[in-house]
Amino acid sequence: MAIRVFLLDDHEMVREGVISLLETDDDIEVVGQASSVAEALARIPVVKPDVAILDVRLDDGSGIEVCREVRSSHPEIVCLMLTSFADDEALYASVMAGAAGYVLKQIRARDLIEDVKKVAGGASLMDPRAVARVVERIANPPQPRSELAALSPQERRLLDFIAEGLTNREIAESMFLSEKTVKNYMTGLLNKLNMSNRTEAAVYVTKLKGAEAPRTQI
Repeated sequence: MAIRVFLLDDHEMVREGVISLLETDDDIEVVGQASSVAEALARIPVVKPDVAILDVRLDDGSGIEVCREVRSSHPEIVCLMLTSFADDEALYASVMAGAAGYVLKQIRARDLIEDVKKVAGGASLMDPRAVARVVERIANPPQPRSELAALSPQERRLLDFIAEGLTNREIAESMFLSEKTVKNYMTGLLNKLNMSNRTEAAVYVTKLKGAEAPRTQI
């Protein structure tokens, strides 16, 4: 049976090129495509691909969010992250979201086909050295900062939800807010903590909770 593949990318020319490439191999069948997070989350459960190739950066969010949600509800679907730039932050988030691989768009055509086959067969394409850096970062996150005191109660709750790995939509539902309001809170939170993205904030609050946990008496 052919490997069923779904492609998420917000550039039409990229999608057409990747689809044309994949369909040159008789062992691969492209069963769907999307240009946004919303489209992907709606279509992937319907077409049930074996492999979802997900662009990391999208206009309405991130393929990493899609990976996290897809892997949560359909763990049998393998996710392969596709990006234009090598980025430790995105790699870290991809590992945490359960992606099986992280490849650059500059990859050679034949290599991409082989990578799809590998992850469909259960292999992981994560560079062991890169994964080691992620593990090290989890084990030794940044030291707690005094900026935490400047956060409002809503921002503290938001920080906890980020640490739990919730998407903006899930946070909005939990806090009874719109996604737009959550995004505004997110911007303010990151500015107060002098951070550039939610992954850094998640590592930060994990460190805080670890420091606050009571030590076991011997």
